[in-house]
Amino acid sequence: MSVEPPSTDEERLAQLGYQQELHRRLSGFSNFAVSFSIISILAGAITSYGIAMNAGGPLAITLGWLFVGIMVTFVALAMAEVCSAYPTAGALYWWAAALAKRNKAAWAWFIGWFNFLGEVAVTAAIDFGAAITTSAFLSLTFDMEVTKGRTFLIFLCLIVAHGLLNTFGVSLVRLLSDVSAWWHLIGVAVIVVVLAVVPDQHKPISEVFFEVRNETGFTFTGAAVYAVLIGLLMAQYTYTGYDASAHVAEETHDAARAAPRGIVLSVVVSVIAGFLLLTAITWSIQDYDAQRTTELGLPPAQIFIDAAGDNLGAFLLFICVVAQFFCGMASVTANSRMSYAFARDGALPGSRLWKQVNARTGTPTNSIWLCVTLSTLLVLPSLWNTTAYAAATSIAVIGLYIAYVGPVLLRRLNPDFQPGPWNLGRWSAPIGWIAIVWVAFICVLFVLPVAGPISAANFNYTIVAVLVVVGGATLWWLISARKWFTGPKQNLIEKAAHGEPTLPAGE
Repeated sequence: MSVEPPSTDEERLAQLGYQQELHRRLSGFSNFAVSFSIISILAGAITSYGIAMNAGGPLAITLGWLFVGIMVTFVALAMAEVCSAYPTAGALYWWAAALAKRNKAAWAWFIGWFNFLGEVAVTAAIDFGAAITTSAFLSLTFDMEVTKGRTFLIFLCLIVAHGLLNTFGVSLVRLLSDVSAWWHLIGVAVIVVVLAVVPDQHKPISEVFFEVRNETGFTFTGAAVYAVLIGLLMAQYTYTGYDASAHVAEETHDAARAAPRGIVLSVVVSVIAGFLLLTAITWSIQDYDAQRTTELGLPPAQIFIDAAGDNLGAFLLFICVVAQFFCGMASVTANSRMSYAFARDGALPGSRLWKQVNARTGTPTNSIWLCVTLSTLLVLPSLWNTTAYAAATSIAVIGLYIAYVGPVLLRRLNPDFQPGPWNLGRWSAPIGWIAIVWVAFICVLFVLPVAGPISAANFNYTIVAVLVVVGGATLWWLISARKWFTGPKQNLIEKAAHGEPTLPAGE
């Protein structure tokens, strides 16, 4: 018996068991813009540039970016195919429940918790990175001394501003997300042109692509290769957050096509634009060691100044500051939607509170501030741990990518999967398996030590944070949740059972 294809987004959502509650206001471009803004090559690639300068050098920065970008494109393609079939805000954990042949609730539970961990960590890393960049900008323009305490205070100001914007400026957030996409593309073009034309001298092209640096402190045989691999974190961290297109699917028109396109295009455009940006920055290095260890705390800022002069360099950094503000704002948006959906299904402590939707704005206000609070707690170690930023990026990568690839694995193991209107056809299997193998590799790679000799000050606490969340989720599952968590709850059924109206939400 065939099922009639839905004629509207609301009908498709009803087939998945949900009433339209969030306001469906996003176009296909806006959906792309949210993910592109969170990937934000002017955020991740700038703030984590120093990671690759220390570990791997120019090779890891330029060719490493391309290699990781190709692998991430496979992951994005595989995710997008599943998104087209199930365009719902729950996204990754909802897909896991739909695709698992056995233990559906357990799959949804653990994929959801990895997604939640990754979303919180990526918001923390984005806004902490934005604070580092803003501190460097204020140091250049107002001669402010950069300290850990001041950087943390700037982080607090940024993340609270993003919480307030998402709470009260719903229409403004949508507009700024669209502006953000153009700001990134035009901003990258400006930076590339300035760094190509203005500097009196450039680094040899052969060094831009093939020079290897190992400033990790490790000296064992093969340490240079190890350093290059560790340096891939810069690219892998930047390529995160494109699941946002799926999380805002219930707010997007023609979601079964627009959301998967948003996932893939946000990655592909980032690969190309990011390669041009990173090549231009690396080509403009004047004094590698001095810029790597700059007192500004942000190597690209020093590269801009040394290559283009104080005023023009500060202007290039200002472009990055604004882009990173947009990036953090979009990350809070996506993070809160995932938390809302997870709470809607009863999976978070205090779910009744976090699943509430503000009737006036059509946004999950309480979930917004839950995400702001948890991200702040994750950044607290930055006050005493020198590798806190690298750890936050690693946590984001591992949490998100396990959540990304879990449904892809289940899709490969489920012969009954019915593709949506956007699908990979005969390429689905090879693309899916490549994505799975890549994620398994990086999950091992990014819990390894990043600096030696290992001490309390440079310890990579990624493994600790991941184990705490996984251990807590496992313990909660075994003791309690397995008895009551049944996976995604269909709110149409709940509302009908309580005699509530199930009319579509207004525009």
